[in-house]
Amino acid sequence: MDGSRFLPDEAATAAFGAELAASLQPGNLILLEGDLGAGKTALARAVIRALARDPDLEVPSPTFALVQPYRAGGQAILHADLYRLADPREVDELGLFEDPEAIVLVEWAERAPELAGRADLVVALSIPSGGAGRNVTVMRR
Repeated sequence: MDGSRFLPDEAATAAFGAELAASLQPGNLILLEGDLGAGKTALARAVIRALARDPDLEVPSPTFALVQPYRAGGQAILHADLYRLADPREVDELGLFEDPEAIVLVEWAERAPELAGRADLVVALSIPSGGAGRNVTVMRR
């Protein structure tokens, strides 16, 4: 799943999210990086919906809650957004690693640099010049 590709639209993002979801294992930490509007939440939604096998699952942005929990069968999934984190040390209070089997997706992970050493995958998203679609690069750690 390493490498880069271009996702021209939401359907391509959803398909990529399903592909990414199929590669995940219990306990994986996935960091989603990119500028505001690059598609981090859209990709997280696609991954969570694929894991839950529910394309209509309500997946709100965790910007204000900081962490949204989900269950897919017996699998715990945590979707975190660290954009509003005031201090990187606050990440410990979010409970992201209380369940060692949970799949954890973290947006704005660069706000807590210590997560980089724990990550299984880093997914970097960017908007290409011209503004249509998004580029995605996946790096396995």
